[in-house]
Amino acid sequence: MVDCSTLMRNYSRYMLVIFNFFFVLTGVIIISIGVSVKAYYNEFDHLLDDRYFYASDLLIVVGVIIFVISFFGCCGAAKEDACLTSTFSALLIIIFILEVLVGIGGILLRHKTEDLLEAELKKSMALYNHNGSEEITRTWDAVQSQMHCCGINNYTDWYNISLRASADIQNKTTLPLSCCAIPSGTMGDFNCNATQPALYHVGCLELFGDYIRDSTSSIEIAGLTLAFIQLLGIVLSCYLAKQIRSDYETV
Repeated sequence: MVDCSTLMRNYSRYMLVIFNFFFVLTGVIIISIGVSVKAYYNEFDHLLDDRYFYASDLLIVVGVIIFVISFFGCCGAAKEDACLTSTFSALLIIIFILEVLVGIGGILLRHKTEDLLEAELKKSMALYNHNGSEEITRTWDAVQSQMHCCGINNYTDWYNISLRASADIQNKTTLPLSCCAIPSGTMGDFNCNATQPALYHVGCLELFGDYIRDSTSSIEIAGLTLAFIQLLGIVLSCYLAKQIRSDYETV
């Protein structure tokens, strides 16, 4: 009957090499998710808190580090080098901790989305259509037209701000054009106001908040799920390093 420990000893290095292949794949997945989420955020960067970008940046950094760590794992397993394998184990533990932190950060950001987003929306809304704030104006228009929303909670938010550049909004006679769905084939002037049937009545805090929460959930799931996958590599590498040292001591 084949001894279980002998079987594990004979095949653990091959299992570790195979694991490193999947480990590299997880790195690709992590980088892809980080880049995708960052791309989503960049489109609306003037309306988002910097903490959203830190989470996606950390995810990308972790993915890059995984490629470097895989080198130690493959070399340690192929050469049965206890030092390289131990280094691989230590680095895996660090990555595990970082991924857990990314996941926890994603959870915290998701639960604080409404508060963080509301603060940024109020601050940026006051700069809409001001000289030197063209990017903020474009970002607000993009959010309202793409999300089919208007204002923070509803269109009346535009009436409650001090907007130097548009006396019409202060007089409550018109709204930003992005607050309305301009009908196809419209020619000439189009006035977006509270009586316009094409007005978006839902506030952007709700719809834009859902969009940001969904993106944050991707960071959260990627961080926590892949962190637990690393546990297998930590167990295998620690076991292999222990067996290699045991063989040297026996010799």
